[in-house]
Amino acid sequence: MTETETVLRLAAVLGVAVLAYGITRWWVLPAVNRTVRRTPTRWDDLLADRKVRNRLAWIAPLLVIRIGVNPALSETDAEGWVDLIERLSGAVLLLVALFVIGAVVAAIDEIYGQLDQAATRPIKGYLQIGMILVWIVGVIVVIALLADQNVGVLLGGIGAFSAVGILVFQDTILSLVAAVQLTNNDMLRVGDWIEMPSQNADGDVTEIALHTIKVQNWDKTITTIPTYKLISDSFKNWRGMSDSGGRRIMRSLLIDTSTVRFLTDEEIGEWARFAPLARYVDAKAGELADWNSDHAPEQGMVGDPRRLTNLGTFRAYVEAYLRAHPRLATDTMTTLVRQLQPTDRGLPLQLYVFTNTTAWEEYESIQADLFDHLLGVIPEFGLRIHEAPTGASITALTPTPR
Repeated sequence: MTETETVLRLAAVLGVAVLAYGITRWWVLPAVNRTVRRTPTRWDDLLADRKVRNRLAWIAPLLVIRIGVNPALSETDAEGWVDLIERLSGAVLLLVALFVIGAVVAAIDEIYGQLDQAATRPIKGYLQIGMILVWIVGVIVVIALLADQNVGVLLGGIGAFSAVGILVFQDTILSLVAAVQLTNNDMLRVGDWIEMPSQNADGDVTEIALHTIKVQNWDKTITTIPTYKLISDSFKNWRGMSDSGGRRIMRSLLIDTSTVRFLTDEEIGEWARFAPLARYVDAKAGELADWNSDHAPEQGMVGDPRRLTNLGTFRAYVEAYLRAHPRLATDTMTTLVRQLQPTDRGLPLQLYVFTNTTAWEEYESIQADLFDHLLGVIPEFGLRIHEAPTGASITALTPTPR
């Protein structure tokens, strides 16, 4: 057979391959796609995605070349090229199959992401490690095809480099172990607010993958954290706060201790008529009267009776005010008004209470309203907030020259 006939046969095989590509790409796959779109289910639409269709279209021409090259060149002097072309087409066909599998896996991840359990049980990490294994096996088979070697022999030779492979894929192995622990222990979900100062992360988790966790910070920047870091380092997950329906307020008023004093009888009478404090004043006054009568001094001795203080009365007012507030979860969550250790900055009177919402803007508004009111009412109790001296304070104490 002449060279011209050989070229014509090869041209015929390539022509059939191009025709097969055209028919598959612009007729068969679009027809399948139209059929899929008519079904009520969503998952088959994702599997018919453009990337999957485009990659599937290459399978037909590669099969034509692999099957047709042997009959076309069997009676020519170019039989030596047949084996090479078959091996090349087989290797390319396998690579195309790997890309198709990758597109299908991506579609599966997107399908699963629309389910309710996707936030609590993400599978993206597992799909990624599966694709890594598929690619490793696929590349080994491709190399074996191109080198015309047995796959088993090639795998035996590659086993000698397993130690190097462990070093190369060290991060992948660590990330896989971390992903399994995070998922099985339900430590992290998409949408969780996490705080990880070591990685400058403070925001919502937007993606959980094999190698990285993406966090959108409150300033709209994106922080990418290696997955294994969430196991080796500590982080705070605010999901418990979100699930509880309440967010904690823990802030102190610094009381100037020089303004703490006992109440006079007239002041006690005035506060006893004040609705939020009436019950407290009556109960406390009775308690103190009983205690003072039980501990009356002996004849000729001077007693030290217990009396109501303006700070204790103010503390009772704050607690009554908090329990009556409509936006605080005082019935279901802890509510405390407590004194902390006095310091050179005053006596901290701490409010420990929870709002009945976790929305950030509402939470800040409720907290601000609470302290606006308390800062405004505290002078009514004869108390003053401690403040460090400023330039204006020193100026006010300096005598004006005559």
